[in-house]
Amino acid sequence: MKRILLLCLAFLLAGCSTGGFSGMYQLPLPGGADLGDHPYRVVAHFGDVLDLVPQAGVKVHDVAVGRVEKIELAKDNTTAVVTMLVNGGVRLPANVGAELRQSSLLGEKFVELRAPAEPAGALRDGAVIPMTRTNRNPEIEEVLGALSLLLNGGGIAQLSAIVDEMNSALSGNAPELRATLSNVDTVIKTLDGEKDNITKAIDALGRLSTNLAAQTDDIATALDQLGPGLAVVNEQRDALVTMLSALENLSTVAVDTVQRSKDDLVADLKLLAPTVEKLAEAGADLPNSLQFLVTYPFTDYFLNAVKGDYVNVDVKFDLDLSVLLENLSNASTPLVPIPGLSPQPGPTAEPLLPVPTLPELPADVPGGLTGLLGSLLGGGR
Repeated sequence: MKRILLLCLAFLLAGCSTGGFSGMYQLPLPGGADLGDHPYRVVAHFGDVLDLVPQAGVKVHDVAVGRVEKIELAKDNTTAVVTMLVNGGVRLPANVGAELRQSSLLGEKFVELRAPAEPAGALRDGAVIPMTRTNRNPEIEEVLGALSLLLNGGGIAQLSAIVDEMNSALSGNAPELRATLSNVDTVIKTLDGEKDNITKAIDALGRLSTNLAAQTDDIATALDQLGPGLAVVNEQRDALVTMLSALENLSTVAVDTVQRSKDDLVADLKLLAPTVEKLAEAGADLPNSLQFLVTYPFTDYFLNAVKGDYVNVDVKFDLDLSVLLENLSNASTPLVPIPGLSPQPGPTAEPLLPVPTLPELPADVPGGLTGLLGSLLGGGR
């Protein structure tokens, strides 16, 4: 029996020396994934492979479809390159992703191949999965470390004090708390009912912001020019303060005057009431009288007798007979020939204007200039 075991060991060592045996990783493990007759290789780049080892499983939806062949460092020393053997009968999309997972809390690591939401193409032999499509789950050590940090330095020790203070604040205040919650519910319902108006207000505010943004240069110019104006106001601050003080004194005096003369003012207004009542009773007679007074001695009806375009001509009647006679005698061409006053026509004298033929006066009207003036002035015997 010993000889048989030694003979088998000798053959095994001889085979290892001729076949290049490099370690226990080349030995097939029981229960591993079935690679089939034509497996294909897939390379994935990970930022960190943790404690993943060769011969680890490769799964799709937690079903073993291959194994990790080797793990090595990339040439640029930035990523870990994992080479996997996948069963040739498994069809996966070309944009498949790889995730490093753990079978249980303390279980082994394996590579999970996951298809994206929008698969495209087919995964072939020699395909490379970039680091943008690889990921890993957090380690149990990382989870426990984060939990330890939370428990020790995250304020968990003060949680009991916080709960006690909340109990002290809320105990005995149930009606007030219930009323507060009811008010909050009312406010929320009111806001929900005004959501259309709130939306319109937000839209209007957006349009206002757009207009302000479009007028940024104008606003900047106005702000720049506001400085000199404020400087002038600052220089005249004393004068403004003096003016406001004087205005305050004036208002004080005015209030005092109104208060002192209040009774007299009320009495005057009461005495004015009958006059106002009579004016109101006059109605349209007052404006009609004022219209006649302004146009005296001519009424509005006088305009009906005026012909021509020169209605607004101002006429001045001079009824002084001496002045009238002097004006007639001094005229270059008298309107009425007066004996002894009419110029003799000469070689250079201008012809006299034709004198209109005057109508014959009645027998009871005196003749001559006196009679003419008397008829113009409406006189008689």
